[in-house]
Amino acid sequence: MDFRFDLLSEYSSFFVKGTMLTIGLSLAGILLGTIFGLLIGLGKMMQNKLLAQPFNWYINFFRGTPFMVQILLIHFAVVPLFLGETNAIVAAIAALSLNSAAYIAEIFRAGIQSIDKGQMEAARSLGMNHFQAMRYVILPQAIKRMIPPLGNEFIVLIKDSSLAALIAAPELMYWGQAMQGQYYRVWEPYLTAAAIYLVLTLTLSFLLSRLERRLATT
Repeated sequence: MDFRFDLLSEYSSFFVKGTMLTIGLSLAGILLGTIFGLLIGLGKMMQNKLLAQPFNWYINFFRGTPFMVQILLIHFAVVPLFLGETNAIVAAIAALSLNSAAYIAEIFRAGIQSIDKGQMEAARSLGMNHFQAMRYVILPQAIKRMIPPLGNEFIVLIKDSSLAALIAAPELMYWGQAMQGQYYRVWEPYLTAAAIYLVLTLTLSFLLSRLERRLATT
């Protein structure tokens, strides 16, 4: 295999820019997806089935359709509806956030429901309202149990960000495809992209494992 390091040197600045955007898209998707996921998960747990139904539909739609279809719909239909024109970066962030929120909502729901009901009853007997009991008693315990599945979802989100190349968001995979299209080389662009994604996911796995160990000792 003839591996051309000179081509990598030529495209190195583009790969750096693409990696930075990939990290930015992933962080935005993780942050917004976690916020939306918590709200959607709590909405699905409402006692009123009629009010909880829209949250169920949301989760079923985003978990039951391919992410590629979602990002194309958001890019070509949803974003122009609000901005008047499409924007690849806005569409990528929106798609990653909305998709991950559906999975994170189920993680939050499962984590919260795994806590013994007696914990809520004990908090309410101490004079806390439902919101205070969730904030100070239930969620702190549930979050410890949710770290592993949340970590897996965050890693999936980083890898899914590569689909932003479909809508010409200049992230890592976009520049890998650009290099492949210019030089008709496969090994150099795609192995480089794979190595960078691997570094990103392994770094996140390491940080999450450290966080999990720290929470386990508290």
